[in-house]
This record gives sequence, C-alpha cells and structure tokens, in this order.
Amino acid sequence: MGPLWTLVLSHLLPLLNAQNPLCANLTAVPITNATLDLISGKWYYIGSAFRNPQYNESARSIQAAFFFFDPKPAEDKINLREYQTIGNQCIYNDSSLKVHRENGSLSKHEMGREHVADLLLTKVPKTFMLINSLHDKNNVGLSFYADKAEVTPEQMKEFHDAIECTGIHKSEITYTDEKKDLCGPLEKQHEEERKKEKEKEGS
Repeated sequence: MGPLWTLVLSHLLPLLNAQNPLCANLTAVPITNATLDLISGKWYYIGSAFRNPQYNESARSIQAAFFFFDPKPAEDKINLREYQTIGNQCIYNDSSLKVHRENGSLSKHEMGREHVADLLLTKVPKTFMLINSLHDKNNVGLSFYADKAEVTPEQMKEFHDAIECTGIHKSEITYTDEKKDLCGPLEKQHEEERKKEKEKEGS
C-alpha cells in the first residue's frame, strides 16, 4: 500500500467527544450516490497528525500528494489514482476502493488484510477528513484533504478544531508543501494519454 493510503485506510471510529459540542457534529454518515458525487475528482492531501509511530513516520515522508477519485456507483467502487512526492521522487499508484454505503466507509484489500476507513465529510465545503483510532490515545490520528492545495482559513480552522477533539496538539501536525510537488509532469502526461484514448473510442 502506498504511504498516502497507509495513512488513511485503517480501522476508524466516529469522532464524538461529549465534552466538546463541536466534536459531536463530526461523525461518519452512510454513503449515497450524492456523497460519491461530492468526493469525485481531484483532492490534495493537506496534512495530518498521528500518534501511531508507523503512520507518523509515513506522514512525515510525504512532501506533497494529490489523488483522483473516480466513483463507480453501480459497482460500489471508487477508482483511485494517486500521485505522491516522496524523497524528491514522484510515485504513482493506480488502484480501487470498495464502498460500504451503510457504514460510511471505504476499504482496500492489500498485503493480506482489509484496510478500512470511515469517510468524514466536513461542514465546510470541498474538504473531508479521515480519523484514526479516536479512543486509543497511543494510535489516534487524523488526515485532512481539500480540493485545492491551499486551503482557506475557515477550512483550516475546522481541521484544527477536529485535531483538538482527538486530543492531539496542533504542534504535532505534519503539513505537505505544494511547492515540493514533482508529479505535475506525470499527471499531465497521463491526462494527455487518457484524452487520446477517448478520442480513439469516439472515432
């Protein structure tokens, strides 16, 4: 599994902290076709914070990352194309995720196990988060994604509020840096190849 999805595809619990009313609103909900429409397209990995040493190390290795969700509602599947800059190199991975509608989760079978993640839509549009092991203080973690590499103050505030709900301090957050992205040329190459394929199919 690539480092990006190693971070986010693990067993997750709903975000619910009775002491903070803000946290009660951050819960996973069943996935509908409308949900799949919302998450379709290009997303940027903005940042994360993990207490789990393995996930924390993986997060710190990612200099920049973005990916594409291409939902297939009839198949309860999402085709995934991810581009990660790690160690000053572009790493590309093409795979698919299974959609579990009732549980509001996504899963990917790899390396002999099923990696499961609850999809958490945020109140602020055009972002989503994935929360890891909320009630396990040694493994708790959270990842934040947006449709643009630079997020608004409002979007960042919601991320920081969620971080507080997990008990993690903002100083523990690892952020990506779009300026370090080296996958732009490969993405452009892939887009041109897909365009040519569509033109052939239409001819």
